[in-house]
Amino acid sequence: MKSSRDSARARQDQILRQLRSSPFVSVSELVQQLGVSDMTVRRDLKNLSNRGEVNIVHGGASLPHSAHGTADFSRRARRLSEAKHKIAVAAQEYIPDRGVIAIDAGTTAFAVVNELSADFRGTVITHSIPVLQHMLSFPNASVLGLGGELLIESQALVGPRTVEGLAGLKADTLFLGAAAIDAAGIYVTTDIERPVKKALIESASLVVLVADHEKFNGSAAVRLVDFSAVDVVITDAAPGPDVDNRLKAAGTDVIVCA
Repeated sequence: MKSSRDSARARQDQILRQLRSSPFVSVSELVQQLGVSDMTVRRDLKNLSNRGEVNIVHGGASLPHSAHGTADFSRRARRLSEAKHKIAVAAQEYIPDRGVIAIDAGTTAFAVVNELSADFRGTVITHSIPVLQHMLSFPNASVLGLGGELLIESQALVGPRTVEGLAGLKADTLFLGAAAIDAAGIYVTTDIERPVKKALIESASLVVLVADHEKFNGSAAVRLVDFSAVDVVITDAAPGPDVDNRLKAAGTDVIVCA
């Protein structure tokens, strides 16, 4: 049986996870999500505030710094947030306790680290600024940040220096994002992203594509790879028959966390 102190810590960890996926959370939302009283939620927020982990604002709380960088990244992180949460939870099965994971840029990949256990003691390789910022709260983890030119729209570091930074690095698992997916493969928005993503794929023993259902209906200009480069796809709705057939032909596992 959990002690009251353990229960409080578990609630507070959940509050922090919620705030990392949304810039503000209200007391009423937390009461409903946690199944506790208004007074208990306010006490948890006060304890978090005393430790400098949240700011208490009118009606709820926010993080003392933005984990999302720009307003656009924050907006995209909130879109389909429940689907991304389910995908991120399923992705935890592919994270070794003390292994090495690589995290791509993008809001769904960011959701994966948002669900990391607080006692994660492995290593994270990333070029994502929000992921690097998020990892500041994991003192037992090792973090390798890749240098390069800042691409504002994706909040990521890209370019030759980023690719060079991956030389000699090896990840157990890469969590890969995508702008769009169709029967021909996986797409990204801009050509400058492609070399970094390909280098990340080459650095990993296992490649896990994390993508919400909208990516199967979207479009993007730059083809990254076909499905032979991906070992697992985690999504929140089954892809259409054309994509499903290509995934099966490539031997790619599909996990649907509806």
